[in-house]
Amino acid sequence: MTLLRSALLLLALLPLAACKNESTPSTPAAATATSTSVPASKPVSAEDPQRKAQAEAAWKAVEAAAAKAPPPVEGVDYVVIPNGEPFDTPPGKVEVVEFFGYVCPFCAAVQPTVSAMKAKLPADVHFVYVPAAFGSMWDNYAKAFYAAQAMGVEEKTHDALFRAIHVDQTLKGERGMDTPEQIAAFYANYGVDPQQFLSSMESFAVATKVNRARQYMQAAFANGDQMGTPTFLVNGRYRVKGKSVEDMFRVLYQLIVAERAKLTAQPAASQAATTTPAPQG
Repeated sequence: MTLLRSALLLLALLPLAACKNESTPSTPAAATATSTSVPASKPVSAEDPQRKAQAEAAWKAVEAAAAKAPPPVEGVDYVVIPNGEPFDTPPGKVEVVEFFGYVCPFCAAVQPTVSAMKAKLPADVHFVYVPAAFGSMWDNYAKAFYAAQAMGVEEKTHDALFRAIHVDQTLKGERGMDTPEQIAAFYANYGVDPQQFLSSMESFAVATKVNRARQYMQAAFANGDQMGTPTFLVNGRYRVKGKSVEDMFRVLYQLIVAERAKLTAQPAASQAATTTPAPQG
């Protein structure tokens, strides 16, 4: 068995399923996984040391495979978003966005690899989580994400919330409707005052961020493709496709490399354009 097959064995067992916006937002099943996605009761914990090691090895294999693969093809490997812009990244950096949902079983399954990738990204690449707001419990968890961000606990609770929903099942996720109070009780385990968290979830600032996230995701799928999670964007201009999990990450990595190369070329081109020729004679 090759190194790539060994490192990606677990991921290779997963088809490129997605949690999709298949129903009206008012129903409890506002966005459900396809029948081929990972069952909600069986994803491996993002905090499991063995799974973390496997994910780190998988990402290394993705980097190696991407370096040898042909360049990604528009329409096959990625979609160009007309007039696409970064979501929340200043100029001079490459932005990587993940549209995700805490209640999405497939997002939970790939989160260890996302974490491994995020930890290895260079300083000129900025990773941004954007929660999908498909209605019902999805919206509550989108609010929770931005409330956690506002209260400074997003980083230390992100993977843990996936575990609470999909592994420990102390929260219901898409299996039912967790109340804001139940969600706040989870964050209380990380030093957050639950009443303050509830107030933040229902604040105008958080509602504004959720609406902006919803509009940004809709714009990314303006070509008519069905919205689904997880989905990755690079610099707001390229929406990653892929035939499998490893293929999705391969395309993502190649697009990051290509956009970083553009960043490097821009200062050199600017300097060449402004250089005054030496006087003759």
